[in-house]
Amino acid sequence: MTNFQTMALPEALKRSLQNMQFSTPTPIQAQVIPLALEGKDILGSAQTGTGKTGAFGIPLVAHLLNNPKSSALVLTPTRELASQVLTQLQAMVGRESNIKSALLIGGDSMTKQLSQLRNRPRLIVGTPGRINDFLEQGQLKLNNTDFLVLDETDRMLDIGFQEQIENILTYMTEKPRQTLLFSATLPKNIIHISAQYLKNPERVSVDNTQAPAANIKQDILRVSQEEKYPSLLNQLNERTGSVIIFVKTQRCTENIAGKLAKEGHSTEAIHGGLRQHKRDRVILGFRKKKYRILVATDVAARGLDIPHIEHVINYDLSQCPEDYIHRIGRTARAGATGSALCILTPADKMKWYGIDRLLNPNSHQAPPKREANSNGPSRKRPNNRFSKPKTAGSSWKYESKPSSGGKPFSAANNKRKQGGKPNSPKPFSKTRRAA
Repeated sequence: MTNFQTMALPEALKRSLQNMQFSTPTPIQAQVIPLALEGKDILGSAQTGTGKTGAFGIPLVAHLLNNPKSSALVLTPTRELASQVLTQLQAMVGRESNIKSALLIGGDSMTKQLSQLRNRPRLIVGTPGRINDFLEQGQLKLNNTDFLVLDETDRMLDIGFQEQIENILTYMTEKPRQTLLFSATLPKNIIHISAQYLKNPERVSVDNTQAPAANIKQDILRVSQEEKYPSLLNQLNERTGSVIIFVKTQRCTENIAGKLAKEGHSTEAIHGGLRQHKRDRVILGFRKKKYRILVATDVAARGLDIPHIEHVINYDLSQCPEDYIHRIGRTARAGATGSALCILTPADKMKWYGIDRLLNPNSHQAPPKREANSNGPSRKRPNNRFSKPKTAGSSWKYESKPSSGGKPFSAANNKRKQGGKPNSPKPFSKTRRAA
């Protein structure tokens, strides 16, 4: 299958794809679209930036165009991803169509979203929390919804949306449903959920989902904690093009963005603490190249699709190794090339080991050892310890070593020297000092 014009798609959708300059399907699109057009459930996985939105969006729009009484629901983990997905789906629907849509996300005006729902939209995109709110209030009906997409499902479960997703699905039992589940990674809990919600799904996987795209040049820079920020300045001065810098906290985004602005860099910050209209304004400004540098927390690690991002700098490493792949996936979109840099300090040793083990699973490198304390003798280790398993496949074992007296520790053995009675909480004093 070499182009979209040869697919069994409605003519209106073909014209929209032509206007969007969609000509040749990506590998995930070439595998998913024909199966989805046949009405089959899909369990799909692919690297970020490989065209997953088009893979589920094209059959979704074709379904709505061919079935005027049907409606579709797309669930995403973040507001930014929901907004971008809806924008792309609206472009596929085309201006000539009368298919109305609604964006239901947290952090945005519920009054505005209620106005969208009163127009009886057939295409709804949103986050599980806000959609669940409207369902429980009786403001949203899913009686005619027979096409469901779960996008970035692994991220939705990480955030803690599983309960909301399950509740949403209880409102979608009246009609037979086609479900497309997409996930950048496929851990065991995703496989378990697919067995619950999907009917004989077709498994589609493109490349290694635990590895970044091959067209991303990855580098690491080892520095001391004192050299970290000056090294960031040097890297920004040496590089050209748009840059996204990932840090670990909301406060860090504001601090780093403020310091860079004082150095003369055009910079903005984005994090989960911003109101939705502010986040939209920041992303739109970055998309239009109003500023060169975006400092972000992991709120932007998934779903942010801005083609001109050339560099990703991990100023702070991600807590989860899998999130590293999604971070650097913000560059080298749609076949372009990009670079990713990690600025590592000695405190990042264990985090980097986890990332490196994910990227290079066949390298049997031992975990880094803790450095000896050069300031003097080390403190005595506690009696309780975790012992490493001796055989492959066994679990970590918790052991309790005897105390110096040879008896296991218990509250009864912890006696006062004078009375020989076990320690007990002291009674509250009848008199209290003023606060």
